[in-house]
Amino acid sequence: MKIHILLASTLLFSAAAFAKPITTSSPSAEQIGYSFGYLMGRTNAESLKDLNLEAFIQGLREAAQGKEASLTDEEMARVLTQYKKQAEAQQLIELRKKAEENNRIGSAFLAENAKKSGVQTTASGLQYQVIQAGTGKTPKVSSKVKVDYEGRLIDGTVFDSSIARQHPAEFQVNQVIQGWTEGLQLMKEGAKYRFFIPAHLAYGQIGSGDIIEPNSTLIFDVELLQVLP
Repeated sequence: MKIHILLASTLLFSAAAFAKPITTSSPSAEQIGYSFGYLMGRTNAESLKDLNLEAFIQGLREAAQGKEASLTDEEMARVLTQYKKQAEAQQLIELRKKAEENNRIGSAFLAENAKKSGVQTTASGLQYQVIQAGTGKTPKVSSKVKVDYEGRLIDGTVFDSSIARQHPAEFQVNQVIQGWTEGLQLMKEGAKYRFFIPAHLAYGQIGSGDIIEPNSTLIFDVELLQVLP
């Protein structure tokens, strides 16, 4: 780890020292330094965007050269703790703004969608459309089911698909998001439904992963293949 940090600092200093463009004709050391620096910057762009890069490189250089720091460990810890708190507060503000925006967009989408032919809305706010009626058993909340599905955002972005994986999913009805738990109990084996799930019946203000943002309205195409014994 120590060697990696020293190498990173050495290469970063090399990259910082060159104002001229680095090309495949440049000396190998320059290409390596530039590549390491650029990739480090791209990977950590979000973290580095508010930093003074000259001061960052100065601190990295002096530490790598074994020089005594101009700030004590306690002073550095204090300023970094303060920076972290400010960054977290800003992130929270941005998440709240995104959640409010997604809530507004989702509500408008569902209001218009409810007017479409064949779309039904339950008391909870779940909307569904019967693509193909089924004739088999209807699952209970404690049932285990086998389904094929595709999930997407209202802009059409697909975030999950057992259909694409060619591998149906098996799970208990009460072990998924509320919109699924309610919707599956409306279906019979062999049925294909499209669920329009408001955020409060999906992942709410938390979201899920990088794609499903806070307060995202979700759309699922679901085929109930079997109610398992």
